[in-house]
Amino acid sequence: MRPEAGTKPERFSPTAYAAKLQSDRGAAPLLATEDAAPGALDLRALTEEARHMLAAPRGWSEEERKRYAEKLNRAVIGFPQERAELLAIISDWIIKKRLQHIPHGSLPYGTLAEALFAEVIGLNVLELVLRHREGLEEVQVVGTRIFEVRDGRAVKSAYRFSDIAQVERIQQNLVLFNNDRINPRKRWAEVLLLDGSRVTMTGFGFTAQPTLTIRFYTVRRFDLETLARPDYRTIDDAVRQMLLCIVRARFNMVVIGATNTGKTHLIKALISAMPDEERIVTIEGRYELRLQRDFPEKNVVEYEAEEDDPLHGPRQAFKLALRQSPQRICHAEIRDEDANIYVRACTRGHEGSITSVHANTLEDVPEAITDMCMLDGRGMNPSRLTKRIAEHVTQIGFEMRMVGESRRLVRVGEFAVEGGEIAVRDWARYDEEADAWKLPLGLTERAWERIRRMDPGGYGWLRGLREASGC
Repeated sequence: MRPEAGTKPERFSPTAYAAKLQSDRGAAPLLATEDAAPGALDLRALTEEARHMLAAPRGWSEEERKRYAEKLNRAVIGFPQERAELLAIISDWIIKKRLQHIPHGSLPYGTLAEALFAEVIGLNVLELVLRHREGLEEVQVVGTRIFEVRDGRAVKSAYRFSDIAQVERIQQNLVLFNNDRINPRKRWAEVLLLDGSRVTMTGFGFTAQPTLTIRFYTVRRFDLETLARPDYRTIDDAVRQMLLCIVRARFNMVVIGATNTGKTHLIKALISAMPDEERIVTIEGRYELRLQRDFPEKNVVEYEAEEDDPLHGPRQAFKLALRQSPQRICHAEIRDEDANIYVRACTRGHEGSITSVHANTLEDVPEAITDMCMLDGRGMNPSRLTKRIAEHVTQIGFEMRMVGESRRLVRVGEFAVEGGEIAVRDWARYDEEADAWKLPLGLTERAWERIRRMDPGGYGWLRGLREASGC
């Protein structure tokens, strides 16, 4: 159509045309325009520029650069102070580029800085979830669906993403700010924050849909007294004193329980009861226990063993750990590869060590570890190995479980070989009907003697408890 005489022909603007296409599709325009003027703001390009501006390392030292990357990660997953700092950085950057007065279209933000912040840092609908942080332990995203874990229970969130691209954008922000990647060649990533919060991500091809799991670090105090408080009730005071006896008598311990039942919390509470001067070595696939952070006075060496790296894997970590004079070893979880090494460590003088293992009941634990040990192809007698594990590696077992909305230590048992078979003798059990702990005190004579020798005070208390119950 030709322009009327006397009027200037309207110049074609690619940005205005692209904005119109976006508007016709019912989406907010990525290209903001003002009367379709040439040189209108290209928000998409500016978003990418801002993203890379923020991702550039900052600081004079490696420690400063690490803390800046930490700040970016915390801002992305909703920590308010870091978000305010990053918004200020973006605002300053916009002012330096003299863009603060340029319109940014019909996007629902008060300023251009807020629009860029939402694209580069914002978590979309997850921000609505994170507004209610009280009691929030975990956020689980599967495709567009969101689940919230509070008090150990996962419930479907009232919110969800409108499309998977929004989840993938958040993933890309997190990996970019962590100097990592998630793409067709590497379809997963993990981000671990200094406070213990952990973000695990998977992409298409590794899982059927992209996933994003944020596990928050919510606990600030780890000791047996805290677990016995009325607001926790993981144990009661009698069980607390029993656990102190077990720690002081240097029994080797194993913890079982489903996810989110409090296994890590119990392990750290038991470690808190160990003398600060004792050398403790921890070996984990990912730093989760963080003993140096929570117990700065303890003599702790922490290993992060990468399973796929022979030079820094569990075997090498154990090899070096055993040369560093450990008195106790804390192995976060026994896995196939390192089961034999942990068994050898527990039978060669490192008494009082502790680990966890996947098993349905305490009775299954020795056999489960035996199965892992047999995988390396050595010619071992499985029956003899199982008995050795029961007597020397998993001397005392703890079972954790969710009871209602509370995490409970529901069973304390001693592994023993009776009549050629493995048996678990209960020292304490939680009775759900009575909502109380029962103490059958089924200690073997061997256990009584060990406690008498290594913890005379605890021995006297247990004997008095047994006599009072008429056992």
